Amino acid sequence: MEVLLVSATPFEIAPILERLERDFEKGPGGAFTRGNLRVLPIITGVGPIITAWHLGRLFTQYRPDWALHAGVAGAFDRSLALGDVVQIITDRFADVGVEEADGHFTDVFDLGLANPDEPPFEGGWLHNAAAAEARFLPAVTGLTVSRVHGCAPSIEATRQKYPQAQVETMESAAFFYACLQTETPFSQIRALSNYVEPRRREAWKLDLAIERLNAVVADMLSLLVECL
Repeated sequence: MEVLLVSATPFEIAPILERLERDFEKGPGGAFTRGNLRVLPIITGVGPIITAWHLGRLFTQYRPDWALHAGVAGAFDRSLALGDVVQIITDRFADVGVEEADGHFTDVFDLGLANPDEPPFEGGWLHNAAAAEARFLPAVTGLTVSRVHGCAPSIEATRQKYPQAQVETMESAAFFYACLQTETPFSQIRALSNYVEPRRREAWKLDLAIERLNAVVADMLSLLVECL
């Protein structure tokens, strides 16, 4: 089985990368093999544009059986605890559009510059139908931004425009889009490192989020090794 393991930065999946180096056999192209499982890690860099570029280039020559994106995220939803690991099953691009004269945001779908129901979009959202049917982690709705929120007025405006959004990332929708367009089975898991609020870096639980994220990924890979 071919698994593509995607992350924006190496530190988010550092424990898993160490585990692959230790417990798997490293082959050409940076892939790791154990039994019938072959894992190819790719670090895209931060943000939707660079993520889309890396995946677009990769998918022209390589099509995994399953793609897994793992990273940290901020939470709009205060019922979610910092350190929780969640599965994003629905996402969208949150800041592609225009800022109006009165300060409010109008996205490309509202502007009529894109069809919100042109596949793979449904009402402007991107859905992972398979993940929604087989939930192995708490399922959440995500929002993908090019600039993370850190100012109360912009946070409130975003919450009003996208009240469904529970978590915020900088790559998720780009990963959804690339996988849906290439019909690649995928999962997006995130550990919550902070709440979306006026920026308070000292309140983040980044180490806890990374620890729990990598524990989940390790369990997933171990299960695949056992089952294949």
